Amino acid sequence: MGHHLKLDHEPSLREVLSVLKDAERYEEVVFCGYGEPLLRLDLVKEAARKLKRRGLKVRINTNGLGNLIHGRNILPELAGLVDVLSVSLNAEDADKYQALCQPHWGRESYGAIKSFIREAKRHIPRVIATVVDHPEVDVMRCRQIAEEELGVEFRLRAYNLVG
Repeated sequence: MGHHLKLDHEPSLREVLSVLKDAERYEEVVFCGYGEPLLRLDLVKEAARKLKRRGLKVRINTNGLGNLIHGRNILPELAGLVDVLSVSLNAEDADKYQALCQPHWGRESYGAIKSFIREAKRHIPRVIATVVDHPEVDVMRCRQIAEEELGVEFRLRAYNLVG
């Protein structure tokens, strides 16, 4: 869409905070983007800590694989720093998730995401499972998994083909 999303380097904490100097103008600060924000867990935690001290609301949009990435339960480390965690469930089962998302950890990833969501409810005030409205995804089954099985909010994201 005409936006250059590639960075020439990973921004430092100072660089991240410098673009947030007037963040009070916004309803919330969202860590998301072209990649997984929890890959840089320490930076996200420190930035969120500073933002929370300023009275700002913090949301993280994640693929839900943070515990697999770091090899430990990272959610207690986000308690008090994150107000909303939006997790990409993206499919109704492990096979569909594997086919669509092709995660590094294979079929194990889907179960790990569901566990991440369940654990997140213990540490984060608001947890949302999201699904892209992709033609191959059973959106109603995903909604049922989010709301009934996992006990979290559900949000459907638009599927847009660009190009």
